Amino acid sequence: APEQCEGCTFYTSQLRELSFLHSRDVTYATFCQGPYDESAAYRDFMGWTMPWYSVPRASLDVLLVGRRVGMMHIVCYLRRGSDVFETYWTTRRGVEALDNSYRLLDLTAYGRQEQWEDSPAGWPRWPKGEHPYRTDGRPIPQWPRLNAGYSDQLGSGGR
Repeated sequence: APEQCEGCTFYTSQLRELSFLHSRDVTYATFCQGPYDESAAYRDFMGWTMPWYSVPRASLDVLLVGRRVGMMHIVCYLRRGSDVFETYWTTRRGVEALDNSYRLLDLTAYGRQEQWEDSPAGWPRWPKGEHPYRTDGRPIPQWPRLNAGYSDQLGSGGR
């Protein structure tokens, strides 16, 4: 668990209820950039239930043509019969479309507490150069699975 992508974990953890999308004939799926067995074990460990796929490196080069492999993306497709069209993609700050935590923080007095914010002197901030998702190599959020005594070693049999 400690080696998993903190950004991917942060955003994927906020996707729970997909029935509203399904009612609009939209399907959501996660496509992982790595071995299925490893990523599916992490999916199960985190309790995620969305459709989950692994994309081999050769297919990533096709799916993400001209974009950076190894980074989180949102990519949208439209299927018409047997034809599939890519209609939209984004990465970096654009992936915040999956997020509700930052949007809620943006409404609070101190905001996200990030260095780029124009906040008054003395307001709390993340220390310069520190990653807002991780400290000492471990995820910062207090994910219930980690706090409930579950091992962060995926192959250790759980608790």
